[in-house]
Parts: sequence; structure tokens; C-alpha cells
Amino acid sequence: MDFRLKVFKKVAEKLSFTKASKELYITQPAVTKHINALEQAFNNKLFIRKGNRIELTEAGIILYKYAKEIEKLYNLADFELSALNQIHKGELRIGASTTMTLYILPQLMANFKSKFKDLSIHVINGNTEQIEQALNMNEIDLGIIEGYSKHSDFNYLEFLKDEILLVAKRSHALAKIGEISLKELKKYPLIIREAGSGTLEVITHYLQEKGMNFSDFLIEMQFGSTEGIKNYILHSDSLAFLSVHSILKELRRNELSVIDISDFEMKRRFNFIFPKGQQNKIVDLFIRFASDYNF
Repeated sequence: MDFRLKVFKKVAEKLSFTKASKELYITQPAVTKHINALEQAFNNKLFIRKGNRIELTEAGIILYKYAKEIEKLYNLADFELSALNQIHKGELRIGASTTMTLYILPQLMANFKSKFKDLSIHVINGNTEQIEQALNMNEIDLGIIEGYSKHSDFNYLEFLKDEILLVAKRSHALAKIGEISLKELKKYPLIIREAGSGTLEVITHYLQEKGMNFSDFLIEMQFGSTEGIKNYILHSDSLAFLSVHSILKELRRNELSVIDISDFEMKRRFNFIFPKGQQNKIVDLFIRFASDYNF
């Protein structure tokens, strides 16, 4: 990647010339020189100083957006060109949460397999707790999970952003209103995931931040799968918290509606998880491919 752009991206992420210089192993005057050269080339200021801090200008925000895309393209080109000179053989065993297995991995795995035909790949589905147990038992090489709990035996690497939304069938009375408060939500039956689910853990975390827990709500039923929950609420007046990735098809078909909750949003990240000290070239290969994949 063009080094000046790399320097700019690091400063934009750290909002500090000093921190950027340390991470890039160059001097602070060198960082300043690269940023000045970019500003002259684009005829725009990229950063503005406010007290002891720096912030991106409007031009800086635009360039940062494209710098991320350029870095991704560089990485993808490097990855595919490197792959031409290597033959990858072996087995990759992945354990992933329900949301990941059903709605995100299939397309990703199809593209990965098309590039690395000699790899044997196995994907199993389970909730966060089950994936962690499978890693401990050496039944899988890599997990992809959601949730907040982290164990000291594993490395966690951020993979993909997600958001949990409150949804109801399109004909539900709340679909016409569009927004309710958490207090009003207590009056409506909820369908939730099973214990051990990363999605349930995320929802619990956000409710606790608001001083609430599930005992405050009308829980009608627990389901062990997202598809089960979707099919249930399509035939009932119940509500459910579901990943945005899991309901795209139903939203396009106008079967489900998103109900906004005032002053409340649940965002999370899916994480790669693997044992500490593990050195597995095939796992590294997949993580690199998935991290650069255009979702």
C-alpha cells in the first residue's frame, strides 16, 4: 500500500501523530512530512487541531473512507497473487454461531472453496458456549462467535459488525407505530434464544446497562434457532430480537418490520476465536481471506 496513505490511515485511526509514529516505527517529523505531502497533493487540509487533540476535516473523513477501501483492495490483490504460487492442502474445521452459519458463511465459504479446491472444509453449527467447548476439546480449529464473555485460553479477533433489532410480523400493530420505549416493550410477549446463545448474552448485556433484565419482560418462549423464532413471530403477535443479517430476506419480502426502541440500540461484532499459542497456516489463510471479503 502507498506508504503515505498508510501513514494517513494510521493517524486517522489513532488521532495522534505520536501514536502513529510509534506503531509505524518512523519518527514523528516523518509522519508530519507524509501528511503535509498528502495535503499538498489533494489541496485540502486533512486534520484540524482542537486544543491538545486532532480531528479529521471533511476532506480527511472522505480520504479515510477511501483509504480503507484501497487497503482492502491491496490486501486482496496480494492474497490472490500469493495464492497462485502455493498449493494449500489439509483440513479446516470451523464452528460458528447460528447467525453466522445460516446467513453469512455460505457465500463466504463458497468463494473460499473455489480458490482453494484442495482443502477439506467442515463447518458445524452451535451457540457460543458450544463453540468454546468444541475448541477446548480440539474438535474444531476455529470458532466464529458473538457475545461479550472472553476466556483467557483463547485469542479473539474482530471479524464483522452486526446489529440486533426488535422485529415483528408486518401486520403487527406496532409496525404502524414504528417506535416504542423499553417500558412499553414490557407489555408485549417476547421470543428469545436459548441459554448459552451469544445473541442472548448481547441482549442481556444491553438491558443491564439500562438497569433491566429479562425477568422484567413477558417471555413467551425460548427457541434454539433463529429460523424457529422467525417462523414463530410470522404466525403470532410476539416480538423478537434478531440479527439484521438474519432478517434481510424477510425485510425485502415485506414480511417482517423493524420496531425502533427509543434511546436503545444493540450493536455487536462477530469474533474469530482460536486457542492461544495455536499456529495453523490454514486457519491464518481463512482469517485473512474472510477479513478482506467484501460483504
